[in-house]
Amino acid sequence: MDKYGQSDPSYPQQPYGQQPYGQQPYGQYPPQPYAQPYGYGYPPPPDHPQATTILILGILSLVVCGLCGPFAWSMGSKALKEIDAAGGTIGGRGNVKAGYICGIIGTVFLILAVLFVILYIILIVVAIGASSPSSY
Repeated sequence: MDKYGQSDPSYPQQPYGQQPYGQQPYGQYPPQPYAQPYGYGYPPPPDHPQATTILILGILSLVVCGLCGPFAWSMGSKALKEIDAAGGTIGGRGNVKAGYICGIIGTVFLILAVLFVILYIILIVVAIGASSPSSY
């Protein structure tokens, strides 16, 4: 702006509704730099007490020990029902859901491994029986 209050045409105009740099809109005192999101100031609900345990069991069922899978699956199912019934007062749904799904996958792997071992034992018994001479 020049000394007469006229704006210099070489500088671009501010878009409609925006305040020039350094000026605060009318009625905002003290100035607030950012708008606060809805529900700001309320802490998130506490996680389910078994959320971390279910997640760890689910991961262990995939990586180390498939026997943890059924436990993660059943505990996860129970915890998800409790979280849904709590009406938003219990959090940790993401951890529980991840452990629950890992538990299902770990249980399927465990069942496949047991079936493979049974099939392997049957094949060995049949092979031994076929190779041994009969005493007729």
